[in-house]
Amino acid sequence: MAGMHLTVLVAEDDPHVLELVRYHLEREHYRVLTAADGHSAWRLAIEALPDLVVLDLMLPGLDGYDVCRRLRRDPRTASVPIIMLTARASETDKVLGLELGADDYVTKPFSPRELVARIRARLRPLATESLPDEELRYGDLVINPARFQVTVRGEEVRLTAKEFFLLHHLASHPNLVFTRQQLLRAVWGWEHPGQTRTVDVHVRYLRQKLEPDPERPRYIETVRGVGYRFNGRPSPPVEPKPKKEGDRLEAKATCSF
Repeated sequence: MAGMHLTVLVAEDDPHVLELVRYHLEREHYRVLTAADGHSAWRLAIEALPDLVVLDLMLPGLDGYDVCRRLRRDPRTASVPIIMLTARASETDKVLGLELGADDYVTKPFSPRELVARIRARLRPLATESLPDEELRYGDLVINPARFQVTVRGEEVRLTAKEFFLLHHLASHPNLVFTRQQLLRAVWGWEHPGQTRTVDVHVRYLRQKLEPDPERPRYIETVRGVGYRFNGRPSPPVEPKPKKEGDRLEAKATCSF
């Protein structure tokens, strides 16, 4: 099942084209998100962090060129593949779209099977990522590659594909320090020194989802000036100590002066 666990955002204002693309992607087991205007597409991409975006150029509100430009400027979406889908077939339009950061360009009318094939090709490194079936357990964090599932304290945590692969890569090498460039190469499969901020953003999202206190992470630790490491022996979560009666009385006495 090619698209299992992978999310595609389709931004298209023509409802018939939108449903056609959705139908063919869901047949391939992709999770599909949809937007009918540029502002909604941009906001949804930032919130959901899809694995790929199919972007119509002639969107109302904010056109596809502007959406593409914003996504490429934001470190959270800078590396997300973008396939432009449009009736504009001139070489100038194609060159402009590619120069703005699009990865591919499909003109209307189009074959849904061809579009799905192009999406599959762009997502193949994620869809075919080979992970061992061995379950990883660290404290109350459990990573199950076979189920593509992460739980914390018995509760399932929903991660994007990139977040899962990043977490699994770090947890598979506990206590080893990785530079941001090494993580880009291992998880994203490419080397762009100027895009290492992408790693920081994904680490921040992982901490927000996994850590009781993201400001004091137990699992993914920052090694200043170098990168990140996964703590193979996480400390138990720190619970705030209840105040004793004497502490409350002392506080009242202090405030009375």
